[in-house]
Amino acid sequence: MNTLYWYAGAALAEISGCFAFWAWLRLGRSGWWTVPGMVSLLVFALLLARTEAAFAGRAYAAYGGVYMAASLLWLWGVEQIQPDRWDWLGAGLCLVGAAVILWGPRPA
Repeated sequence: MNTLYWYAGAALAEISGCFAFWAWLRLGRSGWWTVPGMVSLLVFALLLARTEAAFAGRAYAAYGGVYMAASLLWLWGVEQIQPDRWDWLGAGLCLVGAAVILWGPRPA
């Protein structure tokens, strides 16, 4: 269960860090937005490295599903655009895939 908390924190850090660059380049905000963006992306990397997965590639693959779902929550909460049913269906499929990657039976 700790892995889910690490992934949630990593997703928030990554999305907010990337959004800082989006705000600078796409929304015309000050270049100073990139400073907290870079700090946030550093925090993202540190949090993702804390997951309990035995291999980095597997941790990153499973994280992808969490990232997609978290991005839709960002879209809804921060950008005030409600995801549609296809967004939620896609996120659900991604989360199922992440669960299979993380917790699927592995040969000993």
